[in-house]
Amino acid sequence: MGSPPFGVEVLRQLLGSSHEIAAVVTPPDRPRGRGRRTRTSPLAELAEEWHEPIQLLRPVTTRDESFSATLAALQPDALMVASYGEILRQPVLDLAPLGAFNVHASLLPRWRGAAPIQHALLAGDAETGVSVQRMVLALDAGDLILSSKTPIESEESAGELLARLAVLGGQVAVQALDLLEAGGVSFTPQDPAEITLAPKLKKEDGALDWSESAESIVRKIRAFTPWPGVHTTLPNGRRLGIRRARVNPEASGSPGSVLADQEGFCVACGGGAALSLLEVQPEGKGPMDGEAFVRGARLDPDCHLGAA
Repeated sequence: MGSPPFGVEVLRQLLGSSHEIAAVVTPPDRPRGRGRRTRTSPLAELAEEWHEPIQLLRPVTTRDESFSATLAALQPDALMVASYGEILRQPVLDLAPLGAFNVHASLLPRWRGAAPIQHALLAGDAETGVSVQRMVLALDAGDLILSSKTPIESEESAGELLARLAVLGGQVAVQALDLLEAGGVSFTPQDPAEITLAPKLKKEDGALDWSESAESIVRKIRAFTPWPGVHTTLPNGRRLGIRRARVNPEASGSPGSVLADQEGFCVACGGGAALSLLEVQPEGKGPMDGEAFVRGARLDPDCHLGAA
């Protein structure tokens, strides 16, 4: 049971394992983007294009009794969940005799919740990983089967880290099923003293506050790329997305001011440092090099970004 993008690679590795996939469950396609176009889920496409027939279930909600009945009729030994996007009720969790298990993109109990990758980057964590937990009704609170760690690269974005963790998540999901099949599972309760929460992000969370330190703004840019994205406002009121930046410790100025005496597109932050904006996205346009943008934008010397 899953949804893209995280669930796609997890499913791919489950399909390539020795375990039999009784069915793939993913939500129905919904209109997305500015044009509100309906695009086929890549997870559903993977299931439909697999060289062996796989039953694909696409319920509007798992709360429907007909869904529970359909799933129960397949007599699954276990349920494996990867970013499904809906809280599962107890009748669904109880369907399989071995239990329901969730692949979560953090080292639980750190970063329970909907946005563990983004919050790990925001906090400046040196490492993260994936965990497989036995699902309970409380948020990401189930006992752990196993976890696998990986270092976070110094300039890695949330999108790049998600792609790596999805592969690792697929590997750990297969390992967890191997242990369940062999009967050699040892469950470890989560330590309540180590719990941190990773609540869902909102689009407005991407607005920049230039009074923050350059280091914290870089972490935010990495954490919010590709979604919800980080943005500021140009002096003409247009929005400017920021996709990649680097701390410039040698420059400083009034927070939000464009530093004309520096090479490239350099903006002062709080704390006595600045940011070199390496990749930006002007409103209504595609991503582009920050230095090329500032050359063409002809901003007034020492103008400020971020004003309403």
